[in-house]
Amino acid sequence: MANTLRFLNLALAVFSGAALIAGQGIADSARAEDLLEELQRPDLPNWQRVEDALWSEWSKSGSAAMDLLLRRGRDAIEAEDYGAAIGHLTALVDHAPDFAEGYNSRALAYYRSGLYGPALADLARTLDLNPRHFGALTGLGTLLEETGQDAAALGAYRAAHAIHPHDPDLEDAVRRLEIVTSGRTL
Repeated sequence: MANTLRFLNLALAVFSGAALIAGQGIADSARAEDLLEELQRPDLPNWQRVEDALWSEWSKSGSAAMDLLLRRGRDAIEAEDYGAAIGHLTALVDHAPDFAEGYNSRALAYYRSGLYGPALADLARTLDLNPRHFGALTGLGTLLEETGQDAAALGAYRAAHAIHPHDPDLEDAVRRLEIVTSGRTL
């Protein structure tokens, strides 16, 4: 029970901080900032292109060696070798502690390994470094929803949707949890 309470308190603290700063943060580069602004355009017909370009920008550490560790970690996640992924991504964040995407990717590896506490800590670090990281906010929403924290999950999804208003999965998550948290049935 104590571990569950610690987890929920951390999750709520992460969410509260992320929600307060989601619209005020800085991205990893001027190009990423421009892409985030473009993503806000209501008449954006090819939002997937902008999203892909943004992920590409966020994936640039500034070091070929660190980029290789990120690629190896992501490849290991794809291969469902989460132990190897965590190893590569831990090496990455140890050597590049200010690289948000290293933490975000490791959070995914932890999450898929069922290690929600470390995943949550890495999502918190990702959002500290890049408060407008809609992927980390979405991951936070998913984690909170899976642990029964529907109201907090809704807040995380709303924060992600405010940054990335074109993602239909986020729209669906917000709609679904608005119904669940209002007491109505689906």
